Amino acid sequence: MNNKMSSADHLAIGEPQSGSVSNRGRSVYAIVDCDCFYCSCERLFDPSVTGKPVVVLSNNDGCIISRSDEAKSLGVRMGVPYFEAKSVIEKNGVKAFSSNYHLYGDISMRVMDTLRALVGRERVEVYSVDEAFLRLDHIDPERLESFAVEIRDTVQCWTGIPVSVGIAATKTLAKIASRLAKKEKARTGCTLLLLDEEVQRKALMETRVSGIWGIGRSYASKLIGLGITSGWELRNMPESWAHTHLGGVVGRRLIRELRGEPALTMREELDGKKMIATTRMFGRPVTALNELKEAVATYTSRAAEKLRRQQCAATEISVFIVPREENYSLDFRNAPQFTARATLSQATSLTNELIKSAMRLVEEIFSPGATYKKAGVMLGKIRPDVSIQGNFFRTDSGRSNRYLMSAVDNVNFSMRDDVVKFVGTGLDKSWKMRQELRSKRCSTRWDELKEIT
Repeated sequence: MNNKMSSADHLAIGEPQSGSVSNRGRSVYAIVDCDCFYCSCERLFDPSVTGKPVVVLSNNDGCIISRSDEAKSLGVRMGVPYFEAKSVIEKNGVKAFSSNYHLYGDISMRVMDTLRALVGRERVEVYSVDEAFLRLDHIDPERLESFAVEIRDTVQCWTGIPVSVGIAATKTLAKIASRLAKKEKARTGCTLLLLDEEVQRKALMETRVSGIWGIGRSYASKLIGLGITSGWELRNMPESWAHTHLGGVVGRRLIRELRGEPALTMREELDGKKMIATTRMFGRPVTALNELKEAVATYTSRAAEKLRRQQCAATEISVFIVPREENYSLDFRNAPQFTARATLSQATSLTNELIKSAMRLVEEIFSPGATYKKAGVMLGKIRPDVSIQGNFFRTDSGRSNRYLMSAVDNVNFSMRDDVVKFVGTGLDKSWKMRQELRSKRCSTRWDELKEIT
């Protein structure tokens, strides 16, 4: 879409908003939102499904987690189990894909790097795998509308991913702008500015409270019960009322944001995570202890690799295993214990030490006769690797073990698919997650590169 209608045209308020809105002394935020991101990633390397209905399934091919616009128009709903929607999918020739997180993660990184190249690293806050906030105070007010188009076109050109761009005085209003831009793509060209007060009013009147960033389902129902249905009505409520009825300080901030007063600032990009988790659904029901141990050892290895990648070590490890629903009553409080946590004697990033602790935890929470559907590992109390003190009484805690782990990581990164691994992670792995409809990892695997004939 190369043509962009004005914000006023989209909102049908008569006169288009003035291009002379000044952002001197005020904040200007943008949010860039990738459209149907997982589906767009699949279309990158499979042009045959461009313009056709596409859905992407969750782990284990369970539920629908991404839909193209064409699939939405057919009535395919988000979050429904794949087997429930299968008749509609097959009847209408909808192309279904298993989740391909290697591909999505790589494409997401390319989108975010493109945004950093456009506005500078310090002005980008990665909000999720398919969204990022930008700070645009440095852009001349007269250029904001054209710059939104430039962002949209550059990301599309450099990465192949279509995006929507919303620009406003606050992050919350920018989210509303992006949502409205996507709602009527043909009119807005997927870009929308909400800097003029009258345009903001029309936008907020058009936005139901359930569509406002930060308001969940329960709060939306509560607000509707109080007679507040639109963003404009919520904006005009006193801050003291919001403090009482809308989560205290969080509610006050939301009211200010809706009024165009920035209350949510840009967050600095974190160099390292405070907690690292690896969880997966099993491809089939698991009952044997040795299979659970293999799965947990595999997830521990992956978490330890992530830990070393950010040059950190963990002092705490948690393991959980999730039984199938028939193993316990509908009252979740009656479910058997399936979580255990251990504090390590010394912070570590060594896979063998973490696996050793994880195996003890699995034995502690395993219940013979139960059937399990999911397991996971979480590493906590993370600290920089360089801050770990040496242990005078241990001869195996020197640099050599960390060098060994680094060598293993390098081999696995270059060769892929865990060429070097601990035997405890298993060889057959028949419990692995189902991905029967997964596309090729075209951007991260040499042997899966797209072939052109």
